Amino acid sequence: MAMRVGRVGTDRRSALRSLVSAVLAVVSALSVTAAPGGAATSEMDALAGPAAPADLHVMTFNLRFGSPAEPNSWAQRRPVMRSLLTTEKPDLIGTQEGLAGQLHDLETDLGPGYDFLGKGRLGGDRSEFMAVFYRRERLTPQAYGNFWLSDTPEVPGSDTWNGFAVRMVTWVRFLDRATGKRFYAVNTHLDNLSELARRRSAELIRTRVAAFEPRLPTILTGDFNTPAGASSEVYGDFVEQAGYRDTWTTAPVRGPAYGTFHGYQPLQPDGPRIDWILTSPAITVSAVLINTYRRDTQFPSDHLPVQARLRLP
Repeated sequence: MAMRVGRVGTDRRSALRSLVSAVLAVVSALSVTAAPGGAATSEMDALAGPAAPADLHVMTFNLRFGSPAEPNSWAQRRPVMRSLLTTEKPDLIGTQEGLAGQLHDLETDLGPGYDFLGKGRLGGDRSEFMAVFYRRERLTPQAYGNFWLSDTPEVPGSDTWNGFAVRMVTWVRFLDRATGKRFYAVNTHLDNLSELARRRSAELIRTRVAAFEPRLPTILTGDFNTPAGASSEVYGDFVEQAGYRDTWTTAPVRGPAYGTFHGYQPLQPDGPRIDWILTSPAITVSAVLINTYRRDTQFPSDHLPVQARLRLP
């Protein structure tokens, strides 16, 4: 049966409108992922090239707790966070400040390839987590635990050093399925006001981690709330006394340096680096960066994530 000319013209116009809409949608999507501070491709890959199978991509990221208050509410930041994490695809993410609902949002956004471990710092799902996200295809958790940064580390919610808030550690022993090697991931967030609490916390972390299986390497991620460098006693505790290596200073390839806490203000080149990825000496680092991704003016958090490409011994 012959089709009426008028219907053919309408169908063609409709198809053309659909095609134009589809092209505009693609252009819009590309303009978002190519917004200042970010790109459609991984910043780590752009800096250091494609990863080798044995390379382990690690991130530390203070997520900024999921407040509904605007500006910079979690609803506003979540799509930017999703874009950053799904582009970078870290194997391991040590997070700080995430609330239970916020972490489950991230779990949804990252998809079934990721999972996380952790507890709220008041126990259970209460308050902020030091959650450890991991890529399930690459990493298998074999043991997991938490302890609190206090004189009673096994007591959830304990705080005996008069810090601003309860602080804790989440740790996981992983099997790296790509290499067959095992390692510990240790994640923390030290106090923002009390130097005494930070020093006591560093001492406790050193002592507790030293009691882990000594032959296994350790990756320590966190917001340490003190600048890296010789002026910080906490940094000295970890790097000089405990022998951890700062991936930022040991990496042969580095991105531009920025202060890792920006508070939604203009970025500070060569500013204080309070978010660190430290490792035991046997782990090698090939590249490290501070990721400045944003969408227009919206950052995913008030901190910048730090990323490192590592190789287990």
